[in-house]
Amino acid sequence: MLAELTIRDFAIIDQLHLTLGSGFNVLTGETGAGKSIIIDAIGLLLGDRASPDLVRAGQEKALIEGIFALPAALAASLEPLLRDNGLESDGGELSMAREIRRGGRSISRINGSTVNTALLAEIGGALVDIHGQSEHLSLMNIKHHVDLLDRYANLGESRSALARVVRQLNGARRELMTLQHDARELARRVDLLTYQVNEIGAARLAPGEDKALEMELRRLSNAEQLLKLTQQVIGALEDGGDEQRAAVDMLGQASHALGRLIRIDPTLEDLQRQLGDLTEQIVDIGREVRHYGDGVEFNPERLQQTEERLSLIYNLKRKYGESIGDILIFGERAQAELNGITHAGERIEDLLKEEKRLLREIGALGVQMSQARRAAGERLARAVEHELADLRMARASFAVDIRWQESADGAPAPASAFPGAAPAAGEEDKAPRRVSFDSTGLDRVEFLVSANPGEPLRPLARVASGGETARLMLALKTVLSHADETPTLIFDEIDVGIGGRVGAVVGQKLWSLNSNHQVLCVTHLPQLATFGDTHFSVAKDIHDGRTTTSVRPLAGAARIEELAQMLGTPTDVGRENARALLADTERIKTTPPAAVDFTQRG
Repeated sequence: MLAELTIRDFAIIDQLHLTLGSGFNVLTGETGAGKSIIIDAIGLLLGDRASPDLVRAGQEKALIEGIFALPAALAASLEPLLRDNGLESDGGELSMAREIRRGGRSISRINGSTVNTALLAEIGGALVDIHGQSEHLSLMNIKHHVDLLDRYANLGESRSALARVVRQLNGARRELMTLQHDARELARRVDLLTYQVNEIGAARLAPGEDKALEMELRRLSNAEQLLKLTQQVIGALEDGGDEQRAAVDMLGQASHALGRLIRIDPTLEDLQRQLGDLTEQIVDIGREVRHYGDGVEFNPERLQQTEERLSLIYNLKRKYGESIGDILIFGERAQAELNGITHAGERIEDLLKEEKRLLREIGALGVQMSQARRAAGERLARAVEHELADLRMARASFAVDIRWQESADGAPAPASAFPGAAPAAGEEDKAPRRVSFDSTGLDRVEFLVSANPGEPLRPLARVASGGETARLMLALKTVLSHADETPTLIFDEIDVGIGGRVGAVVGQKLWSLNSNHQVLCVTHLPQLATFGDTHFSVAKDIHDGRTTTSVRPLAGAARIEELAQMLGTPTDVGRENARALLADTERIKTTPPAAVDFTQRG
């Protein structure tokens, strides 16, 4: 549950701290005092979109903080998510915070660590469910009806499993469409890919070949100069000719003279060894240069071949990549794409088989879900009618209409499984019928209502008045909330459109939820407010020329005064009426539901 709530510099709230009770909490106060602003702040704490306009005038940032006490089961289910995101938790308590800066930046924290808004919303959604006035409108949207029914029927896992299969089918169909698209375009693509693969393959490229060819081209292009320089090196080392002495001969003379020195001074023996080694190195160098010179040749034919080979490689680089490695990778990818296209017929056949298999699976899962929905729809209708009877709509009828729509590319389903079908003999042997589907299944779900006896069931959006819509929403929420595992339920002015007599029933309905939930309700009805286990008054005050919202818990005489104000009679008579309302409420709370009579409350 939401144990503590702190709000700073948010809208007209300067600083506010609430310690909420575990049961039924009510917020009352005049219109514009800031009750719904508190609910909006909780919504932001749970991941709603933030606006810098919400920062209190003159301040740089707004801050909303909440401390949640977690039931053991919820703490255990959240632990893997918290652990995977590096968030520490003591298991029994969790803190959440949202900071909104005037510049537009929003910072979210869980247990003191910064998180993204998506994670804040994911965890917040498991902690609190807010039912605002806008949900009256969502009840008018047929698309939401299947969600409400599935929540009641506890079909979350089945629906997720079917949605996964639908995603697989959509992927297979997209690939099929791509393969079957424009045969002429594919033919042109095949021609291009074939040319590219053949051109690269015919070149028979080897990694590093271009570098070796460039070096060979330099040698072939400079063969004459290489031979001339080689002879100069050999002549200088081994054969000096008439004009100069060879290096080897001069080193030999030096070695002979050094030998004579050693006979006089042996300390020079190391120098003689070094000179000998140097002579051998000079001889080796001369030999290697001579061998190199023997390999140098002027070969115009090889020169032309090398130039042509390099020209081919440079042309391939221009088209396919900056290096031979890039060219080879391009060729491999082109070959893979070509294989995919040239084997498209085989792939199309495989995909068609896959499509057929997935459609059968969707049909089977959809039929199972539809049967579960129909059974749950009957239970939901009876439960809602029971709640409507308590809400002064005893003669109203409620029904869940489930229909299938046939489609040529739909999922196969037995004709006998169609909603409302009464199969004749041998009906099961007929070919399955194709049913339209989406990620929710085969069903088109719509809530129907008849507010008055003798009137046929009609779509809810075309029948219910504003007050009736509010009561229908409350009836649905009451039924669904009993099966809801979310620990905290918030109702923002759920009593809009209903009067005082029904307000007492609404109060009892909301109070009855506190056996499994913490409930927080914003209300203008005193008959509802008396059911609060904890009652807060929200007021708008002016200090130093600034408007601020304050909240204080009410008990005793202060609560009586607030209820009298809500009754519109802040007099002794009004206070006595408030005491009577509280006494009646205490009697109702301690009386079995079947024995309660609301007819005397107004």
